[in-house]
Amino acid sequence: MRLSRLFLRAFTIWALVLCTTAAHADRIKDLASMAGVRSNQLVGYGLVVGLSGTGDGDLGITLQSLQSMVSRFGMVTEQAALDGTNAAAVMVTADLPAFVKPGQTLDVTVSALGSAESLRGGTLLMTPMLGVDGETYALAQGNLLVGGFGVSGDDGSSLTVNVPTVGRVPQGASVEKMVENPFITNEYLVLNLHLADFSTASNVADAINVVFGGDTAVPIDASSIRVLAPTDLSQKVAFASLIEQVEVQPAAPPAQVIVNSRTGTVVIGGNVNVTPAVITHGSLTVRIREDTVPTLTNETIVTDDVVVNAPAEPVVTQNTEIDVDEPEVRAFLFDPGVSLSDVVDAINAIGATPSDLVAILEALKVAGALRAQLIII
Repeated sequence: MRLSRLFLRAFTIWALVLCTTAAHADRIKDLASMAGVRSNQLVGYGLVVGLSGTGDGDLGITLQSLQSMVSRFGMVTEQAALDGTNAAAVMVTADLPAFVKPGQTLDVTVSALGSAESLRGGTLLMTPMLGVDGETYALAQGNLLVGGFGVSGDDGSSLTVNVPTVGRVPQGASVEKMVENPFITNEYLVLNLHLADFSTASNVADAINVVFGGDTAVPIDASSIRVLAPTDLSQKVAFASLIEQVEVQPAAPPAQVIVNSRTGTVVIGGNVNVTPAVITHGSLTVRIREDTVPTLTNETIVTDDVVVNAPAEPVVTQNTEIDVDEPEVRAFLFDPGVSLSDVVDAINAIGATPSDLVAILEALKVAGALRAQLIII
């Protein structure tokens, strides 16, 4: 009874609270989701027929499926008498949203399972869609829409555009069974934060209690907040809509530096600070060149009192040159309490490449000067 009065009173103060909330606050709808309000994956094995010679051919699983299908209509035949050129074995997938009722429809995705070249022009036969518990929740059937196509020539050349072996059947599945949802039966609503944080969880609970009063919301842990809800379903839906619109000031995220070692991308969080440190950024280049220098020599030959100067084997000497190129050392000092903008400005000033930036950040982390988590992805 008390909760119902609080629920009615909330309508009168809700607008006032939203107007006084900080302009950069976020809605609870954007920070958290209702526990149990989620989609469920469905999967099924089916058969696509009506293809224009682009099916599985004599694939065993396709022929077995064709034999099983025709047997349901009272026809008995051997697999050897069947031809799967115009048929394909497929897997059918779909998402069953929360609160979907029997009779509503779903879009389904159909993917070739065997050696079919294309599903264009095919028709999906009735396929049971199963949940993780093995129960049938929907039945799928209909004509496929395929965005890709492929052509081939007699000489073996071929051309494929997009993916011709995957198609969709819009509204091709009819829901046959509803998934029970704890939203209807539970006394409490549980909000699960998208990013777990103790401070944010506490802020969400406080913001809800400001609107509805008392201990309506209680943080359970870093990611969940339990909210006492009305028992009447009509009031519970309206109550949930009010909860989603309450604005909360989320806590500042932890200080992090994210480095993608494959692409060189570096993301520095807004709360990254650096303790006093000196960084020197420079390089030393040593070049060694080896050259051979030949020197011509003459040889004196005396023959019959005749002196002849003839060229002799040249003398080869090694000439080694060593150059050392050491550019001007660039150093910068971080004073206490340096923020993100100072870090970025200083690193950009020395013209550091992404690899240099990663090396600097790693060195700062090892030295204990970087007050942030260094995450390499």
